[in-house]
Amino acid sequence: MSGIDASTTDLSASLLRGAPWAALIIAIGTIALLFLMTGSLVVPLKALIASALSLGASVGVLVWGFELGNFAPILGFDPSHVYGVDVLVLLLTFVFGFGLAMDYEMFILSRIKERVDAGLPGPEAIALGLQRSGRIITSAALIIVLVFLGFASGDLMVIKQLGIGLAVAVLIDATLVRCLLVPAFMTWQRRIMWWAPAPLTRLHARFGLSD
Repeated sequence: MSGIDASTTDLSASLLRGAPWAALIIAIGTIALLFLMTGSLVVPLKALIASALSLGASVGVLVWGFELGNFAPILGFDPSHVYGVDVLVLLLTFVFGFGLAMDYEMFILSRIKERVDAGLPGPEAIALGLQRSGRIITSAALIIVLVFLGFASGDLMVIKQLGIGLAVAVLIDATLVRCLLVPAFMTWQRRIMWWAPAPLTRLHARFGLSD
């Protein structure tokens, strides 16, 4: 086989083969960096789960809007010519969406960790951390969402899908996930939120990141 269809099939197969390894490397790197920052093993795992929620929701919106054609009247495309979400769009949405999600995560955690290190109780530290970072994160996310929505006005379907996917990922992550679900979970599980095994605690005491 040759031509565009064959090239697309080869690209999809190549991405699927490498996706598990890429996800594993990203997960290990994220856990290591967040552990060095917070000294907790629970916080990095929570961050990965929270990011998976926002990215999964964005993929669901892409399927609902493009593959099922619900965005056709708004974005002006023929749904009969759309044969699913482009695999490259999924890849870029996951990569860029995850990077932005971790940016917001580390910004919030740094403010909360400052209060925890100062000796404040968990709920108070979370509340003050959000108070200091919530407005900044929301404003930054709004600017990024508007930029990505501008992509949706383009003529190329790939650019439309990418713009909508990233806009939804950022919007959900910066509002429902980071400013609502994450603080609620951290408050609910405050007794174990900063836990790590004794060997890792000693490792963090020696190599941990600090201001």
